[in-house]
Amino acid sequence: MYFLLPLFTVIIWSGNSIVNVLSANVISPETISFYRWFIALITLTPFLIKPVWKKRQAIKPYLTKLAFLALLGMAINQSLAYFAAATTTATHMTLIFALVPLLSLMFSVPLLGISLTKKALLGAAISMTGLVYMLSHGQISNLLSEGINIGDTYMLIAACSYALYGVLLKRWRLPFNNWIALYVQMVFAVIILLPILAYNGQVRLSSESLPLVLYAAIPTSILATWLWMQSIHYLGADKSAMFMNLLPVFTAIMATFILNEQLSSEQLIGGTLVLAGVSMTQFKSRNTVKKGVTVQS
Repeated sequence: MYFLLPLFTVIIWSGNSIVNVLSANVISPETISFYRWFIALITLTPFLIKPVWKKRQAIKPYLTKLAFLALLGMAINQSLAYFAAATTTATHMTLIFALVPLLSLMFSVPLLGISLTKKALLGAAISMTGLVYMLSHGQISNLLSEGINIGDTYMLIAACSYALYGVLLKRWRLPFNNWIALYVQMVFAVIILLPILAYNGQVRLSSESLPLVLYAAIPTSILATWLWMQSIHYLGADKSAMFMNLLPVFTAIMATFILNEQLSSEQLIGGTLVLAGVSMTQFKSRNTVKKGVTVQS
């Protein structure tokens, strides 16, 4: 039954990919980015304000690091996903984001001091081949002459940002629980995103945008976070990470019925290569962990 924890987490994340696309026509990226974390912060405050206050002395030396984590994982990663949704598909977005475990492995080389095996390098090569094939729509020459779609570019940056976030979180090993770390990061995310919201000028939420913001704030930012933490606790990080490979699958199914997106042959072939390569590197990571070397995946 514990396998339902990461499964439901991925389903919620897939739903959020659909929300990203639906929000493109009803609310600005700056507005949903701010209100998502603001509402999540307000919701968690009654439960976490006292624990955070009690741990304030332990938190204080890590404020700069927590602010940087908030910038990477909440401000940059999530905001770029909303910007990307205007010019790319939900399926494309999650297939690109599926590279996060692979990118995390790459960042782990300089930041965590791990070494890449031949199998990991082969997996990376397979994933990158699939990514290039998918982004070029099967015509690599077009990619060289026309470049990458702006939405896909945003998602690549977002994936890199989130991968770096995960590796730094592991490198710094914060001396307080995940909820406290998440809450303080939410505070910084709201502070970072508030000037952007003010500059944009779209402050009010409409009846159309409110359900989208609430889904991003409550199920995605809070419920999915709790489910993922429970999954890691009961199953371990390695087994939980494997479920991330289902994210593009669930998203593609939802996008077909909700957004009327059609899965192209380029997405199918390229996405299969991306997930196959990522799975190869994750499998090697699990073997390495068992031997006593910690690998971020």
